[in-house]
Amino acid sequence: MPSQDPLAALCERVMGSWRILSWTRRLSASGERADALGAHPFGYINYAPDGRVMVFVLRGDRPRPAHNPPSPAEKLALFDSMFAYVGRYEVQPDRVIHTLDGSWNELWTGTRQTRLLHFDGPRLVYDTPETIDPMDGQLCTYQVTFERA
Repeated sequence: MPSQDPLAALCERVMGSWRILSWTRRLSASGERADALGAHPFGYINYAPDGRVMVFVLRGDRPRPAHNPPSPAEKLALFDSMFAYVGRYEVQPDRVIHTLDGSWNELWTGTRQTRLLHFDGPRLVYDTPETIDPMDGQLCTYQVTFERA
């Protein structure tokens, strides 16, 4: 029996729903590391068999508005405490590329986002190439760790 193509095996391993465990940012200028969306982010990434990807992540300590509707300041805090996008994905031997159809930050819509990937046991781990943080404009890299949902 012939062995499965390594890329097909990787695609199969990546496919499905993953729950975020951590998201760390490293500033390029100083090397300083910090949690990108707090110590306990909540969210998921889903890779569907049809080639679609969906990402939704919230800060673990996300503020709750005092009233409905939220005040303008509360709306801004809610926006700044989330990260979401949808699009298509392509798995390559060492990375997955997300091509965004829509995003929480319209500047990302239509862009291609590269995620360098590897597995740490059963966990999916991403490292990003150096990029500009969409929240504060600083040059950085990220590492995101997921477990199978």
